[in-house]
Amino acid sequence: MASFPERLATVLDRRREDGLYRQRITLESAQGPLVRVAGRQYLNFCSNDYLGLAAHPRVVAAFRQAAASYGVGSGASHLVCGHSAPHRELEEALAAFTGRPRALLFSSGYAANTGVLASLLRAGDHVFEDRLNHASLLDGGLHSGARFQRFPHGDVAALRGRLAAVDGPKLVVVDGVFSMDGDTAPLAGLAAACADHDAWLMVDDAHGFGVMGERGGGSTEAAGLAMAEVPVLMATLGKALGTAGAFIAGSEALIEALIQQCRTYVYTTALPPAVAAASLASLQLLQEEGWRREHLAGLVGRFREGAEQLGLPLMDSASAIQPLQLGDAARAVSFSERLRRRGLLIGAIRPPTVPAGTSRLRITLSAAHTQEQVDQLLEQLAACFAGS
Repeated sequence: MASFPERLATVLDRRREDGLYRQRITLESAQGPLVRVAGRQYLNFCSNDYLGLAAHPRVVAAFRQAAASYGVGSGASHLVCGHSAPHRELEEALAAFTGRPRALLFSSGYAANTGVLASLLRAGDHVFEDRLNHASLLDGGLHSGARFQRFPHGDVAALRGRLAAVDGPKLVVVDGVFSMDGDTAPLAGLAAACADHDAWLMVDDAHGFGVMGERGGGSTEAAGLAMAEVPVLMATLGKALGTAGAFIAGSEALIEALIQQCRTYVYTTALPPAVAAASLASLQLLQEEGWRREHLAGLVGRFREGAEQLGLPLMDSASAIQPLQLGDAARAVSFSERLRRRGLLIGAIRPPTVPAGTSRLRITLSAAHTQEQVDQLLEQLAACFAGS
């Protein structure tokens, strides 16, 4: 039997052989469309800072002011003495913005998803998840003790068949916008299927919140769905809002039950109050500056039109996530490295994040980008593909 060091060495060697070895890059600048790595400036097309708020002066000022008033750390979990006024203010603002009675902050999206699923589900219940759901949703469902089923991606008819075949409490869980494909879940159809089969619907709107919908309310707003259709809404703060953490929004009973029994909430140190204050400033900017969503939508359209003209392997996505599917993991890494030599940061996404044979370049656009930068992206992509 292999020792732990031997086991770890085998895992690492296999990753390298399969072209799946991952390495971190270290930014030497603030997050933005232009970043500095190892002393060189790059055009950044791999960030989830969709509205360009991560380094916004108002957000930074709110963080500094709150840090001066409340310190850097929260000091404890929310239920001990880590819950501060900025946390309360942000939860109240998120509840009002999402049109739900209450919202609850979590330290991360992973903690929110795994925690709410473990709290809602019991042995004998049924949970149904889209095959392309985020890992946190899949892990939460698998570890919940409920009877777990995955249905084909975006297939409402298949889900209906699975719902009709079982009795008892049923929860359907989907991403609003799928993080690696960039497409949007058929939420109206999913909600109708849930209503017809007495099931609850949970939506993880990490990549739709702030970006989609007339007010930036996300994929549920864009689909015209409220709490009656989506009893459990989750979204993160580290993408469109540019800060960190996540929240669950829902009924008074849901949120109070999570406060009482959700292990990833009860046993975790609260977010720093300064992060909550910065998030509140971002939420205000989201509501005041609708031009950010409009500009981003224009950039997405410009990129897709250019990519189609160039014949690039564009996947079907209307979101800020624009993947180019290359298939082979080594090919995706090669393209990413070539683009980096040309001054662009674009991530190569490989298994196990995506299924084998679907490795891709995951291009993400931000409201902080300019049209000229998108044109430069297209120019460099054309050159790379021409040279392949």
